[in-house]
Amino acid sequence: MLIKLATRNLFRNPRRTLAVLLTIAMGTGSLFIFHGFNNGIMNQYRDNCIHARYGHGQINTRGYRDQVFAKPWEHWIADWAPLAERLRTITGVELLFPRLEFSALLTNGTVTISGHGQAIDGEAESGFFNTLNIVEGQTLGAQVDGILLGKGLASGLDAHPGKVLTVMVQDINGQLQQANLTVTGIFHTGSKEFDDVMFRVPLRHGQKLLKTNRIETLALGLSSLDDWPAVANLVNEEFVDLEAVPFAKLDEVYYQHSVDWLAAQFGVIHLIILGIVILGIFNTVSTSVLERKQEIGNLRANGESKSDIMLLLVWEGITLGVLGAGLGLIVALGLDFFLLREGILMPPAPGLTRQFRVLIEFQPSMALITFGLGSSSALLATMLASARVVRASIGDALRSV
Repeated sequence: MLIKLATRNLFRNPRRTLAVLLTIAMGTGSLFIFHGFNNGIMNQYRDNCIHARYGHGQINTRGYRDQVFAKPWEHWIADWAPLAERLRTITGVELLFPRLEFSALLTNGTVTISGHGQAIDGEAESGFFNTLNIVEGQTLGAQVDGILLGKGLASGLDAHPGKVLTVMVQDINGQLQQANLTVTGIFHTGSKEFDDVMFRVPLRHGQKLLKTNRIETLALGLSSLDDWPAVANLVNEEFVDLEAVPFAKLDEVYYQHSVDWLAAQFGVIHLIILGIVILGIFNTVSTSVLERKQEIGNLRANGESKSDIMLLLVWEGITLGVLGAGLGLIVALGLDFFLLREGILMPPAPGLTRQFRVLIEFQPSMALITFGLGSSSALLATMLASARVVRASIGDALRSV
């Protein structure tokens, strides 16, 4: 009976009910969109880190990243075939990327610039590392004598696709080696420090220039992030001289610190938005309840108990909260589908030089949490406002206008 009465009461004053519903819906929808925006930024950072530079993680000799060696090539992975064969048996391991890095001089015959090179398996990496943003030409793939340049490095060398550059490297024996390579393309990650010095050449050329058959690291492309623990456990148990390092640790300064900082910042913003939403709902619901003070006085005069009236108002609050929160989620999903489908164009983030689009990426767990916050806020506001009115004497309630 109370539920039936509560539902009928909501339709007695549709304007008041609509005002409360819209307040709850706007608050709930705003929180849901904010969560989706936050999640989109985090995923953008993560995808750029994985698909532009490191993969899901890398394997190198144990302790290699923690020290500086006079002869680093002595600490590279000598025979990586057994490791690769074993890794391919793990569910989720899709791609392996052998790499080595070295310093070099690049010249176009007139200008000579120092750079930092990566020798890679271009054919394997071309499909996975897809956020390099090729601005000219094409990425380094199956080309035998190709070189891929960062935008800043290419600008300094006045290089364009098709131009031949000479790469000069000191090999592991201290001898100067050189190779003539043709520019296949120019990439732009948005990180100026990276784009100003980095270039990529085929692994075969890198090993030939350095006079070694070893690789420095073995990067991995996985089906999902959830597959990384299995890789780390296998390396720790079966290859004790090696260590597996996840991408977040490899790029701790750019990625992990940025994510931690953004998470803390968004946490504060979330509390502010939540506080404003709760106050807005409380104000609207309180006004609605206070307008019915005389009605509540009549119910009390007719013999209804305080607990019955309180329960009636609570049911109204629950109904409004559930309907308003649900409406807010639906509106948020509709806005994302029709207006924010292409994402929000953001200015360059700290450390980047290019704009990027942030998609609103909703999560089911966030929908449940936001729905709970919206509906519980309405319920709490109703209880606080109702308690004050219900405790008033019958005479005071009946005298109110």
